[in-house]
Amino acid sequence: MDKPANPAPGFQRNPDKVITVEPYRGSVTVRAGDTVIARSTRAKVLSEPPYPAAFYIPFDDIDFSKLSGTEHSTHCPYKGNASYWSVQPAGEAGTNAMWAYEQPFDEMTEIRNHGAFYTNKVTVEATPD
Repeated sequence: MDKPANPAPGFQRNPDKVITVEPYRGSVTVRAGDTVIARSTRAKVLSEPPYPAAFYIPFDDIDFSKLSGTEHSTHCPYKGNASYWSVQPAGEAGTNAMWAYEQPFDEMTEIRNHGAFYTNKVTVEATPD
């Protein structure tokens, strides 16, 4: 098997680390107050113990007109560099409320073009099928 072209250094150092990405069977809605920011039946659940699971929603299901990109960024040795957006209808509480890995490491390509939201900044409702 060929080695990935852009392997995650975290997995190289810690090959026993487990991060799973699975389709969520149901719908996920993200709101700031009464304003819907995202709604999807195609969300993915990323599990990375000991962190809480996070819903990653396809960019096509996110209303980017309610978001503004920020200069904030973070780096994960397993996923790559994260970009951030603020949820405008949430006001100050919505600062850097959504993140996405636009160029993730090879092991995490399933979350490319998907955004995740901080549940302490906006309301994330998941309704199973």
